[in-house]
Amino acid sequence: QVQLVESGGGLVEAGGSLRLSCAASGPTLIYSVGWFRQAPGKERTFVASIRWTGGNTDYAASVKGRFTIFRGNAKNTVYLQMNDVKPEDTAVYYCAVAPEVRRNQYDYWGHGTQVTVSS
Repeated sequence: QVQLVESGGGLVEAGGSLRLSCAASGPTLIYSVGWFRQAPGKERTFVASIRWTGGNTDYAASVKGRFTIFRGNAKNTVYLQMNDVKPEDTAVYYCAVAPEVRRNQYDYWGHGTQVTVSS
């Protein structure tokens, strides 16, 4: 099992920055941590991911160059640094974990944190 707690969401003006945090706890070995988002009336979509070991990252085209995913000094925490945000970035942001035993499936999810970008 993995417990995930997101924080850092809020209201930000277009062009501004925001940093989301995802704290993970539990005994399950983690393969990858991902950030996803869901805008009102839309499906949840992939934003970024990072391999727990090695740190390889991947980004959706819509955020590449603006968002950065990284692990902090508190090693069980993954961050999503959001720069130059746009109104279309408004969504509930979720972090998720793909365990070592099932690398191709995000089995564990947090409850989400709201990000609202004003124009």
